[in-house]
Amino acid sequence: MKPADRLNLVQEYYFSRKLKEVAKLNAEGKDIISLAIGSPDMPPSQQTIDKLAEVASQPSAHGYQPTMGTPELRKAMANFYKKWYDVDVNADTEVLPLIGSKEGILHITLALCNPGDKVLVPNPGYPTYTSLSKILGQQIVNYDLREDNGWQPDFEALEKMDLEDVKIMWTNYPNMPTGGRAMRETYEKLVDFAKRHDIVVVNDNPYSFILSDEHLSIMQVPGAKDCCVEFNSMSKSHNMPGWRVGMCISNPQIISWALKIKSNIDSGTFRGIQLAAAEALNNNTPEWHHEANVTLYRKRRDVAEKIMDVLGCTYDKTQVGMFLWGRIPEHYKTCEELTEKVLHEARVFITPGFIFGSNGERYIRISLCAKEEKIQEALERIKKTI
Repeated sequence: MKPADRLNLVQEYYFSRKLKEVAKLNAEGKDIISLAIGSPDMPPSQQTIDKLAEVASQPSAHGYQPTMGTPELRKAMANFYKKWYDVDVNADTEVLPLIGSKEGILHITLALCNPGDKVLVPNPGYPTYTSLSKILGQQIVNYDLREDNGWQPDFEALEKMDLEDVKIMWTNYPNMPTGGRAMRETYEKLVDFAKRHDIVVVNDNPYSFILSDEHLSIMQVPGAKDCCVEFNSMSKSHNMPGWRVGMCISNPQIISWALKIKSNIDSGTFRGIQLAAAEALNNNTPEWHHEANVTLYRKRRDVAEKIMDVLGCTYDKTQVGMFLWGRIPEHYKTCEELTEKVLHEARVFITPGFIFGSNGERYIRISLCAKEEKIQEALERIKKTI
């Protein structure tokens, strides 16, 4: 028996591999503190949990649900865009609930790209943009993000590239892994670029609430729906990573194409999760969001910055999101040399930037998804060993 050839195009996801090693170290009694994964450790709001329990107790709630989502959830997602981004979204035709944004990357690529088509992928960037495109047979064309440009696209460089056969451009603002901020000017340039080159820009936007009171969306730019798709997620902003609830916002044509793919792949999300997600979208207050997404992470960031200082890394204090991205000292040959030292000597797991692309090779990333006292303990361990 032989596997499909496409398996030769990708490797097991870095965290899938590395977490096995961390589990082995923990089994040996090493007590590793993980500051690597971006999985919020706090619960969603109480009314969200209560709504899930309420619906789950109903005997009629356990059947198959519409692939395009319940009307309640689609309406809540449209209201969410109006409330926080001041963007009008038709709940019936311009929003598609997803089983997480990662699923949306698959569906949009299948809906818009043929094998052999090109996709523009940021370097550094979320590894799934590359791996899924490889699995599906697209050609990866990397475009550079650089620290000296605030991790924004270099549009002069983009214009000089061979853009023939490019179907999709992946963007992600606020940026992961770099913490580069979302900027209205960047969004405006992206919409103009997409229209002039007949490319669909797909903006992945799960971090706009984390350490930021300014909520930006590419859909705020006039005409963006004509040529753009935006993913949003409840994983980060609502502390619901394991619930797997995301959303795709675009024009009715693209939404219908994505639904056609989705309907042949899954059978919809449990009704209790959908109605609980709608509850979170409709009723989580600005005060809840500020406490959960700004105040909490600010305290953790303060400690993470001290870790960067001890490691001798430089970093931008204005970055946003639930990670801290820093440049390693010159005396380390690679970022992995530093992260392996920290793992095996200080027993703290942080992420080497090379997994996000060649432009991440001199960087590391610290996750803020751990209790403040754990991050403080990690700091003390690193102080003793570095």
